[in-house]
Amino acid sequence: MLTNSEHEIILVIDDSPTNLEILHNTLSSLGYEVLVEMDGLSGIYQAKSYQPDLILLDVMMPGIDGFETCRQLQADLSTKNIPVIFMTALADPADKVKGLELGAVDYITKPFRKEEAIARIKTHLKIRRLSLELEDQKQQLEQLVQKRTAELTQTLNELKRTQLQLIQNEKLSTIGQLVAGIAHEINNPVGCITGNLDQAKLAVKDAIDYIRLYQAKFPNPGAEIEQKAEEIDIEYVLEDLPKMFFSMQAGIERICDISTSLRTFSRADVDFKVSVNIHEGIDSTLMILQHRLKAQAQHPAIQVIKNYGKISKINCYLGQLNQVFMNILANAIDALEEASQGHGYETLKATPNVISVTTEMNDEEQLVIRIADNGMGMTEEVKQRIFDPLFTTKPVGKGTGLGLAIVHQIIVDKHRGNIDVNSELGKGTEFIIRIPIA
Repeated sequence: MLTNSEHEIILVIDDSPTNLEILHNTLSSLGYEVLVEMDGLSGIYQAKSYQPDLILLDVMMPGIDGFETCRQLQADLSTKNIPVIFMTALADPADKVKGLELGAVDYITKPFRKEEAIARIKTHLKIRRLSLELEDQKQQLEQLVQKRTAELTQTLNELKRTQLQLIQNEKLSTIGQLVAGIAHEINNPVGCITGNLDQAKLAVKDAIDYIRLYQAKFPNPGAEIEQKAEEIDIEYVLEDLPKMFFSMQAGIERICDISTSLRTFSRADVDFKVSVNIHEGIDSTLMILQHRLKAQAQHPAIQVIKNYGKISKINCYLGQLNQVFMNILANAIDALEEASQGHGYETLKATPNVISVTTEMNDEEQLVIRIADNGMGMTEEVKQRIFDPLFTTKPVGKGTGLGLAIVHQIIVDKHRGNIDVNSELGKGTEFIIRIPIA
């Protein structure tokens, strides 16, 4: 079992000799054994041969890129459990989400800061060691006598909770920083446009008034001016120009709404609970998932029905509850997309996919949140295991089996609430969350 960096192997796959040299020297000086490759196929061969404890993988490479390399590593039983950290200069959030969906555990953005890169590498190596310890404990559990079973089961559960906590904190921190950064970058140009748009509207109004006055005072301006007015269709321009500004103003307001939702979703967790209206967190999560709710070529838009009741503010860790909403709503969308396969567009339009979100207060001074979909539902066997760590019904590369386990931990352990699931195969699924107000 690995216990220190002297026996841990890190495989670096990058087509840049400079990056390879920097990473090799830095990691070697910390006591790690470092393997390097400059293309994806060679990296896959090295991973199968030497079974490294961590893979640092560049995205943009000749031959197969980092995304395809990660997919092949995740598809192979001998390498699927090796954590992969992407190294990339790509700033598009969609690229980062794609990497995480393929099975990567983290991103290091180029040019990377040495201290941050080392901290992330150490974090995921620690998780790797915990995973190996977990597997070792499971093997011992099968060999021990009944007297030792209860003790080892408790140790196993503690390791699982520790692993989940590490993953939850790391992912929440990474997503929060990413989304907060995007919101900040949006605000800068939006502020500039908003500040100038009002002045531009006044200037255009003055210009239109001036032209109208000129037309009134000089109804016969001459052939050349009349010809130019006809070429540019001056009457249409004068009527349409204010409408353009109204459209731009609406677009700016929409961007501001998105930015506000991003800031709400990424609100950093603190060491104490804060009093908030939980509807803000749900709305911000739905805004971020809007691109998945819109109509696609394969199916119409997913309808979202919000039945918000009159509720009290709740003392909670809002960032963590936003993660709960994100996991449950994303799973609902996945279920609806799976249920839509094989059905025509018109059929789905006649019986639309629906997600409903209902909030209310119960007699026990609890906030009740119900998130339901009309997807395929689940069997009783799956329902019994839905909150187990590492249990997933999704194919390789689509899910880690950690999302709902983390949801359960946040609701039960962090907020002293409870979460139940009602589901029947072919009749959809409903998650019911209850959280004490105080």
